[in-house]
Amino acid sequence: MIKLFVLIPTLLISWMTNAQDLQTNLSNKKEMEKLGFITGEWKGKGWIMEKDGQKHFFIQTENISFKLDSTAMLIEGMGMDNGKIIHNALAIITYNKTDSNYSFHSYLSNGMEGNFKAEVIGEKLYWYPIEGMRYIIYLNEKRQWYETGEMKRGEQWFQFFEMTLDKK
Repeated sequence: MIKLFVLIPTLLISWMTNAQDLQTNLSNKKEMEKLGFITGEWKGKGWIMEKDGQKHFFIQTENISFKLDSTAMLIEGMGMDNGKIIHNALAIITYNKTDSNYSFHSYLSNGMEGNFKAEVIGEKLYWYPIEGMRYIIYLNEKRQWYETGEMKRGEQWFQFFEMTLDKK
């Protein structure tokens, strides 16, 4: 019986100290709000430069929403060419206050995935899938989603991707 009196308070204290703090991380939420410019449903066109050196055109949709009390962002993207899916991706962006940057976790339908660094510079979102490659997303003068992809060769950046989307 005495063991029970010791065990119950010990379990209760352990549960209370390990219980999830349900308060929203306000500093992370504030950093995530900087990405609010891309929320919504988007549709438009783009091109990518393939290995053959030619631009290949596609139709793209993006569906972006905040989740977890605006401390995470969910991005769903679908690219089509002549009725065929050529790009199917999901990404989750969160703010990493330890490193003072954003974490861009991307998943592709072919099973590839990765966690990449991202940052907001001015009113543009930059994310870096590999060393020497970057994507830049911002709203152009027409308030369209404008995104470029660039690769670095030496000290020069060369564009291999472009996409312009209108908000639905």
